[in-house]
Amino acid sequence: MAFQKILIANRGEIACRVMRTARRLGVRSVAVFSDADRNALHVRSADEAAQIDSYLSIDSILAVARATGAEAIHPGYGFLAENEDFAAACARAGVVFIGPTPEAIAAMGDKSAAKRLMEKAKVPLVPGYHGENQDAAFLEKEAAKIGFPVLIKPSAGGGGKGMRIVRDQKSFPENLEGAKREAKSAFGDDRVLIERYLERPRHIEMQVFGDSHGNVVHLFERDCSVQRRHQKVLEEAPAPNFQKRNQMALAAVAAAKAIGYRGAGTVEFIAEQDGRFYFMEMNTRLQVEHPVTEMITGLDLVEWQLRIADGEKLPLSQKEIPLNGHAIEARIYAEDPRRDFLPATGRLLHLVFPVQGRDVRVDTGVEEGGEITPWYDPMIAKLVVHGEDRAAALERLRGALAAVEIIGLTTNVEFLRRVAASRAFSSAELDTGLIERNRAELITDVPLEPFLAAAAEAELAHEEAEARRLGAATGDPHSPWGRVDGWQLNAEAHHDFVFREGDAAHAVRVRFGDTGLRMFIADREYRLSRDAKFRAVRDGSDWHLLRDGVYRRLSLKSELVGGAAEAAGSLTAPMPGRIVKVMTQPGAKVAKGEALLILEAMKMEHTITAPAEGTVKTVHYAAGEQVLEGAELVTLE
Repeated sequence: MAFQKILIANRGEIACRVMRTARRLGVRSVAVFSDADRNALHVRSADEAAQIDSYLSIDSILAVARATGAEAIHPGYGFLAENEDFAAACARAGVVFIGPTPEAIAAMGDKSAAKRLMEKAKVPLVPGYHGENQDAAFLEKEAAKIGFPVLIKPSAGGGGKGMRIVRDQKSFPENLEGAKREAKSAFGDDRVLIERYLERPRHIEMQVFGDSHGNVVHLFERDCSVQRRHQKVLEEAPAPNFQKRNQMALAAVAAAKAIGYRGAGTVEFIAEQDGRFYFMEMNTRLQVEHPVTEMITGLDLVEWQLRIADGEKLPLSQKEIPLNGHAIEARIYAEDPRRDFLPATGRLLHLVFPVQGRDVRVDTGVEEGGEITPWYDPMIAKLVVHGEDRAAALERLRGALAAVEIIGLTTNVEFLRRVAASRAFSSAELDTGLIERNRAELITDVPLEPFLAAAAEAELAHEEAEARRLGAATGDPHSPWGRVDGWQLNAEAHHDFVFREGDAAHAVRVRFGDTGLRMFIADREYRLSRDAKFRAVRDGSDWHLLRDGVYRRLSLKSELVGGAAEAAGSLTAPMPGRIVKVMTQPGAKVAKGEALLILEAMKMEHTITAPAEGTVKTVHYAAGEQVLEGAELVTLE
């Protein structure tokens, strides 16, 4: 390896992942960080680190490369990874870009142009419109010509952002406007393309690699069908029950060769249940889900990237690439499945992952005590498992997910456990609608009572320990002031707690008797099963509780201080973000569920709707304004 030092123009788990390979190869790594990431794990894991203006600042990143003597830059994924201007700027600065040429990035970066190019290369395409005419009326006519339902997709982006399914012509204009607005915000380009929407499609992609000597190979396929909000949640390799690997591999290699591809790339296809497949797009970078390919091949794809960027030939020919067993990756996110997967923020008060080994891998860029902020993607980790076949890998995934403990914010761990245990996923009935079709099974309400009881028991234990500590400090361990058994003169021995979750307050009474504690919630006796295993962490006046992957945060309210709830009728921001559109005004009469405004947070749009019929009294923010979590947005009467 000729490189002595590389700069990683990214953050989080992918930055840490690249550093591991660099370290193994004896290559020094340089991390960059924004002000929000000053204390991040990837910063401390690197050999050197330097602050930049932002992860999108080409000039700032190149200035660090020059100052540190980095010979090459690895872009990771996201940010500038698929930016041809960045790749070209690296070349002008005399720094090797660890990725494809600017021309290849440009060829596949424009999704419409890429489809026209693939059509010439005889790669199968979904029927649709991929042209330059962006007139709304024209696009509506093209959609009608294709036949509803159709899918609106940004021409310049990926990752599910800006994608809209339109099932009838009446709703097309509204969805087109929303897709263009989100595409402009996410990618700086509001052009879209329109395709026929397949009702039960599978999302299957092919990992390809090319070198600068004209060689291209594939490293088999991955099934990425399990998605929410058009974004992947579970990926696996190879694709189960897929009989057209050879045909898809030929198409993927043809696509890469058509643009003289160099480095790691992924050709994404949409496949029907009968195996027919169509080109969707090519991601000209390493994918988030690349570890499942590494698990079944035993290869280090980042090492391949570095060697190819250094001018070497592909390490293996097509027939030399092994395929062993089955691998599954679960993406662990800070998000709330019960609130339509709304991203969550907060501090990681307690973080435990399963023990890693040959068949269990965790890629993460965070650690206990760290924070998930609203400024970046809310991924916490990728949990990857391997087995001799799919059944063995699935069993290992279930066990590994059961060992994950995350306290401090809401995550999708319980949801992932439900998906892994579901009949549909277990039997590989895969398509992009799996989650929505099985929503009732995968996303269920969890009773609060067990968590209230556990919080009360934990608080009693905490108070008892604190009382004993104070009693010991006075020199009188038998002092009655050190007792927490609820004793009262001529009255029942009990202790009352009030816990808050959100705006709701919940009273819990613990009665002390000869037979032990008795718990009453809402004046009804509640018996907490001794088999119920909770992890409880106290943080100030908050109890953070975890059971079977379910996390709840309960705030202990002082018995002596009254706390008024927020005024009824107010609508608050669920997280920090920017108002992108206001659809109401003071005095307007609105129906329950009517859209009032659109909040953009973590690169996704969230529609704020009326919780009940009423009249708008005040709209507190205008389009373009930033809001903090909990900020009152609209007041209803």
